[in-house]
Amino acid sequence: MKRPNTAPSRRRPNRKTSPSSFQKAQVAHRRSRSNRTVHTRNGATQPLRRLPLLLPSPPSPRSAPTTSPPPPTGGQMAPSKQYSEGGQLQLMDAERIEEEEECFESIDKLISQGINSGDVKKLQDAGIYTCNGLMMHTKKSLTGIKGLSEAKVDKICEAAEKLLSQGFITGSDLLIKRKSVVRITTGSQALDKLLGGGIETLCITEAFGEFRSGKTQLAHTLCVSTQLPIHMHGGNGKVAYIDTEGTFRPERIVPIAERFEMDANAVLDNIIYARAYTYEHQYNLLLGLAAKMAEEPFRLLIVDSVIALFRVDFSGRGELAERQQKLAQMLSRLTKIAEEFNVAVYITNQVIADPGGGMFITDPKKPAGGHVLAHAATIRLMLRKGKGEQRVCKIFDAPNLPEGEDVFQVTSGGIMDAKD
Repeated sequence: MKRPNTAPSRRRPNRKTSPSSFQKAQVAHRRSRSNRTVHTRNGATQPLRRLPLLLPSPPSPRSAPTTSPPPPTGGQMAPSKQYSEGGQLQLMDAERIEEEEECFESIDKLISQGINSGDVKKLQDAGIYTCNGLMMHTKKSLTGIKGLSEAKVDKICEAAEKLLSQGFITGSDLLIKRKSVVRITTGSQALDKLLGGGIETLCITEAFGEFRSGKTQLAHTLCVSTQLPIHMHGGNGKVAYIDTEGTFRPERIVPIAERFEMDANAVLDNIIYARAYTYEHQYNLLLGLAAKMAEEPFRLLIVDSVIALFRVDFSGRGELAERQQKLAQMLSRLTKIAEEFNVAVYITNQVIADPGGGMFITDPKKPAGGHVLAHAATIRLMLRKGKGEQRVCKIFDAPNLPEGEDVFQVTSGGIMDAKD
């Protein structure tokens, strides 16, 4: 009996790519970037492609860098494991990114607990993408979502409690949990030492001071240093930047990236930027940010500045109470984002004149925002001008840091140690 002729079965290609193939693809991608046209075609704006985070190439042993090197690392890894033969940039730690995805429970897991997929979609439309974020909302705010009754909200909260352990834990367990905190370098070793290692995740760090005191320059440096790997005191993640004053400059990122020996184009592609014009627009941007952070590895959120739009949209003492209430709601949202996605939140704040500061104070100023902002910020830094390009940073308030101050310098490569 003749066997029927069967066509050879086509095997499905394996999606797992070897590291050498990643390196070849990375080199080809970098060559294609130089020939890439502008982001608009036929009058329509094309979205940026999601690019992998990149490691800096190793410095050449023959030529020393002209700028100051990045802060010292805790332990240098073997070049054979980090760089290709030609010194090309490689993908960052994929295992680290996979670990971050397990830090929170996705809201989709509620379906396995008997929750209707339509109700889950309504939660996502309201800006809730994780079970951790769900438990940070009151039942009153959840019932305000269109299509969710009190009975549905009670059922959803019960299902989320089964997936999460909400309750008391021991101090030892909390100490272990605190090991997930990442400290991002500021670019200055002296400033990192003052901050206990750098800008912390899981909390809000506020920097206030008058104009030209270095607040925005520190924000630009953090946009680059956050993308460094963990062993180089970076955050190994992307950056979200909300600009309320129009002071973000992408061309400022280029020399800072060159200082850290990183690809400037890849660094800029790993920064998402939004310009806010009203306090309501600013709050809505935070609601939409949860969707991006649930899908991609973010490590830093910058709001520069947090108080500017509130001082414009609310005027006079008659609207002061409403302004402070809206400001408190926004700061609460920032705190929840920091704890939900393990990101560092860096906000800048303006200062106001303080006539009651005392006759012995030459230039009395105090941070804007009042007690609401003072209680919401975990770490408060006061920046002031120094000699020339030098700036002085003082620990104004912190739960785990002693009071002190140190000097840093603003250069073309970002924040650095002050020169004697």
